[in-house]
Amino acid sequence: MDQDDVLTMIPGPTPVHPAILDALARPTVSHQAPSFVEAFRRCLDRLRRVARAESGHPFVVAGAGTLAMEMALVNLVGRGEELLVVSHGYFGDRWIEIAEAFGVRARVLRAEWGRSVAPDALTAALDEREPAAVAMTHVDTSTGTAAPVEAYCDRLRGRGTLVLLDGVCAMAGIDERFDDWGLDVLLTGAQKALGAPPGVAILLASGRALVKREALGLVPAYFADLARWRRVMENPGLYFSTPAVNEVRALDAALGLVLDEGLEARFRRHDKIAAGMRAGLGQLGLEIFTAPDCRAATLTVALYAAGIDDARFRAEVAARGVVVAGCLGPLAGRGLRIGHMGNIGLPEVRRTLEALAAALAACGRAADGTAACAAAEAAFRG
Repeated sequence: MDQDDVLTMIPGPTPVHPAILDALARPTVSHQAPSFVEAFRRCLDRLRRVARAESGHPFVVAGAGTLAMEMALVNLVGRGEELLVVSHGYFGDRWIEIAEAFGVRARVLRAEWGRSVAPDALTAALDEREPAAVAMTHVDTSTGTAAPVEAYCDRLRGRGTLVLLDGVCAMAGIDERFDDWGLDVLLTGAQKALGAPPGVAILLASGRALVKREALGLVPAYFADLARWRRVMENPGLYFSTPAVNEVRALDAALGLVLDEGLEARFRRHDKIAAGMRAGLGQLGLEIFTAPDCRAATLTVALYAAGIDDARFRAEVAARGVVVAGCLGPLAGRGLRIGHMGNIGLPEVRRTLEALAAALAACGRAADGTAACAAAEAAFRG
């Protein structure tokens, strides 16, 4: 099968719109060329608008979301200080691993997989001992859980604790309000709901966060040091390390599409796509794993009926031109993860459901793809 015909429906990278691919494919220019400096400046401004972060200081560097997590932690939490991690799965726990790598003490509030930590539990942990920072993941792609971030931020308001939010599987698909929520860091990667190709790490920092960075003095980082990048982000014509020229232009184009669509319209579309996908999956007999009160609009984690072999099933789906992801951690082998974010719509939902139905049939399970697509369209339109 021609790889150009494959529909990638994993929780990132997501399908890339032709307008973004056009920007990516333009000839590479100097990172100090006036045209690129203008595009970089516009990209940073658009990022503030998408994150609702008039007060935010944006950083876009070559890398991915994990680098953005590391940048947040190494610049804002000193060795021996405490980080309170609010974890809803595999990627929430990644905060712990990064903290350990830099000698930061991690205390953890964990939810059962598929559920979210109650805001009251966060309040109790803060009252017990106030940490230097709280790190949370808006959407954990291992569980499909969307955390009640606004409620957490309400509990953190007025405290000295810095608020670090991993928005990797949320930004531009689920509403995030940097200023209104009082965030100190909001981070993501380009390849999720923003719909751009992978290649850049994205981070917005508050003024309070940058004051803390300066107070720390030397940090155990060079490339990941916000202090070294800050002057470049304030004036993209300056140099610290060569930026990812083509990827920045692609991100600029992606952010332009987000703003052209309108944030509220984009969030509604993601809600409708999620509703349609889940209705179709239910028609196929796949069980949605995540608790109903915390399901993210950007992906779905679904469990197989007994007797389905994970590797064979996903291979059958791939043979029909659609790629979905396996589950992680304790869910590995028990189900699949479907990303439905970025610049996709109902046609991609239908194609995915048809491939899933055909794969189920190939595995000896009766499945009606037509009925699944009808259920999806009804939910999407409703």
